[in-house]
Amino acid sequence: MQRCILHIDCNKFYASVECLYRPEIRNKPVAVGGDPEQRHGIILTKNELASKYNIKVGEPLWSAKQKCPDLVIVPPNYPLYLRFSKLARKIYEDYSEFIEPFGLDESWIDVTGCEKSGVEIAEEIRSRVKFELGITVSIGVSFNKIFAKLGSDYKKPDAVTVISQDNFRDIAWSLPCGDLLMVGRSTEAKLKSYGINTIGDIANADVNMLKSLLGKNGEMLWCFANGQDSSPVKHKDEIRDIKSVGNSTTTPRDLVDNDEVKTVLRVLCESVSRRLREQGVKGRTITIYVRSNDLTSFTRQRRVKLHTDLSTEILDCAFDLFCKNYNWFKPIRSIGVSVGDFDVDFQQFDFDGTVEKREKLERLETTVDCLKRRFGNYCIVRACQLCDGELAHFNPHDEHIIHPIGFTV
Repeated sequence: MQRCILHIDCNKFYASVECLYRPEIRNKPVAVGGDPEQRHGIILTKNELASKYNIKVGEPLWSAKQKCPDLVIVPPNYPLYLRFSKLARKIYEDYSEFIEPFGLDESWIDVTGCEKSGVEIAEEIRSRVKFELGITVSIGVSFNKIFAKLGSDYKKPDAVTVISQDNFRDIAWSLPCGDLLMVGRSTEAKLKSYGINTIGDIANADVNMLKSLLGKNGEMLWCFANGQDSSPVKHKDEIRDIKSVGNSTTTPRDLVDNDEVKTVLRVLCESVSRRLREQGVKGRTITIYVRSNDLTSFTRQRRVKLHTDLSTEILDCAFDLFCKNYNWFKPIRSIGVSVGDFDVDFQQFDFDGTVEKREKLERLETTVDCLKRRFGNYCIVRACQLCDGELAHFNPHDEHIIHPIGFTV
């Protein structure tokens, strides 16, 4: 039996929900954006009216305002979006137990073997979401997850697109290679430099050439383009393994020296280590993300000797990575830290007392966790962090939103 997979994408999700709750802005160009005062000033999403002004997701607010002086910008309300995401999921559960989220506003559903056809179910879901929730969805219907996702992107808003075994070459192969899931901007640029401009070009390329160009991802993209994706849709109750724990922040002002970077990294590392302990995991691979004020960015990572959840060890590694990989060609706008490669370490006692020292540090940090849970994040801080309250006074543990895990996790 051929599989029947739906991919449902809530159109302009954040902006649609905001317009639903704010009747006074429904007929105006609207964008959901960050807080310019906190320098989180980019467009997260926009409604259809704002799209007519060529406003892009990720564009700075000031640039969007230049294009559309009447643009209404509202701050994000994630609890409200999460509520609507759950309400939509309740509708999907009437049709299948196999529902896999892809962010707050997208989901795959496996409806293989249902009495109704995939198109009938898609049309019914589209109608119900509009009537019951007041927002619209676009739905792709296909024989695998990749083309179902492509179908939901193909025609918007409020539409159903079928990509079948018979027509996928006609629909998919003429689309830009960047439309294929897992082809990011850097991969797209690399493919185009070799004359691979469309999904059809990927499908018809020599797979060994793609592997030499992109590694194992090259073969994966070749399979995707040729409709050879067999990845299953997860069951709605399936618990998905956590691959990494991280936090990042856009700083209130550009960072100009190592001391300022260390101040911010310390807050991030304390948040990450606290979240690691809450999940009951320790990691061995520490990764930093750095973005300069001209919006160029890079990541670096290193494996440490022992699995850790200690903020001091994470900070030492992260700061050393930064110092060895950044030459201050530009001030820094945002920075992040994550820890992955989880496992259990059985530590051997030594004459230096290393294990005893680490256990003492872990007891200390666990005690600090308890204090923060009872009395708030700022009830106890390191004295060195008081030197620059502007940079150190943020709370990534409580304030940063964690979205559903993505496709490759």
